[in-house]
Amino acid sequence: MKKMTLMEHFSELRHRILFAVGFFIIVFCGGWFIAPYIQEFLTAPLLAVWGDGQLLYTGLTDGLMIQLSLALLVALMLTVPVVLWQIWAFISPGLHQNERRFIIPIFVLSPLLFLVGAAFAFYVLFPVVFGFFIELNESAPVPALIMPAVRDYIGFSIRLLKVFGIAFQLPLVLVLLNRVGILGRERAVKMRRYAIVIIVIAAAILTPPDVVSQILLALPMWGLFELSILFMRK
Repeated sequence: MKKMTLMEHFSELRHRILFAVGFFIIVFCGGWFIAPYIQEFLTAPLLAVWGDGQLLYTGLTDGLMIQLSLALLVALMLTVPVVLWQIWAFISPGLHQNERRFIIPIFVLSPLLFLVGAAFAFYVLFPVVFGFFIELNESAPVPALIMPAVRDYIGFSIRLLKVFGIAFQLPLVLVLLNRVGILGRERAVKMRRYAIVIIVIAAAILTPPDVVSQILLALPMWGLFELSILFMRK
């Protein structure tokens, strides 16, 4: 393989950065047009348990800001795999074969686990939590009109999707720590009780202040911790 000079490395890095930036701009423009469909998709779990409900726009710029934020979200989600691929293409020629086998699963599994976590939140958590909140508010002892702000709801939904996507990275992190010799399998087993306590505390901090959502985050994380132990080397 031909060795590249320092300036050639900088030139290649520049081209890859420009490619990623250009891709981000193009996807952002496309995300602007599909943002209304994403908003409809994110609102579906709430309306499924609250058929006659209505959301509230509290300001003239709400529609614009929501569309911009959703377009930005689409651009970031689609650009991250491209950036990871550009990073891999830039560093892979200088890696040994065993290092490549170590890094490739990270690039593949990390986005996949994030999507699995976000899907779990959307299809399992959202109907339960939103149904709980709607039922609780409708059973209030005083007359109440339920009309949540659209921006608050969209922001709340996206935050939960991010939390679950990040939380589902747990097995990847634990297995990597094991493979590099930082965390042994026996030590992980001995730390189980402490890990459960940490998981419960993290679920209480990261989710809304209701027991249902905390349990629905803590249980999968506990299951992922146990699954991680199975893939650890002794």
